[in-house]
Amino acid sequence: MFRLDGKVALVMGGGRRYRGLGRHTATAFLLAGAKKVIITARKAEGPQGVKGRAIGIPDNVSNEAEILRLLRKIEQEDGRLDILNAPNQASEKILNLNVRGVFLLAQKFIPLLEKSASQQDPSLIIIVGSVAGRTVPHTGENGTLMYAVSKAAATNLELATSQPMSSHQDFFPSKLASGLIDILGGTKELEEANPRKRLGEPDDIAGVMIYLCSPAASYINGVEISVDGGMKYKIGRSSKM
Repeated sequence: MFRLDGKVALVMGGGRRYRGLGRHTATAFLLAGAKKVIITARKAEGPQGVKGRAIGIPDNVSNEAEILRLLRKIEQEDGRLDILNAPNQASEKILNLNVRGVFLLAQKFIPLLEKSASQQDPSLIIIVGSVAGRTVPHTGENGTLMYAVSKAAATNLELATSQPMSSHQDFFPSKLASGLIDILGGTKELEEANPRKRLGEPDDIAGVMIYLCSPAASYINGVEISVDGGMKYKIGRSSKM
């Protein structure tokens, strides 16, 4: 029920800030039985030491020409795509990555996602966002106003597309809103601020990813799952968040 056997997945997440989560998600997909995972990264390398095939492809998700190049490459080599994982990353640069990039990915890859999809085994688009898109940000010295605005836009993009996409009955979008994830080591102050008294770990994200992409979630459409330990109820109250 929680397997991804034979699936082909595209994990967008090789940027400097999210490289750890992207690679961890790709590894989790392979461990769950995915046939192949393509992960965008600054260097052409993928997870090693796990069954299945993982490759890395340098790519810029805010550039339409590069998205089309990536689409053609996957069409030629695999002829199908079952899972599209589109993180939003951290002005114009933030909005390009978090909103325009996500929109272009969904728009360009829908025809390929449809090829291998069925009502019983739909293809998936997973938008990885942040609880910052559901809270009131602080605007002080270390404010996150534009970041939060871009995340909110990505959240509503997922909501706006869930109905048109579900009318096809063969692929569905969902959104995962992450909290603070400990990749390089978190601070004690941030851990204490969380209701669970710890930061999230990559496995917390990967587990929900596998669930959403597996048959266990086949009747789920257009949902947002917060993986933040309850932090979304506190962000905005502290200038440290």
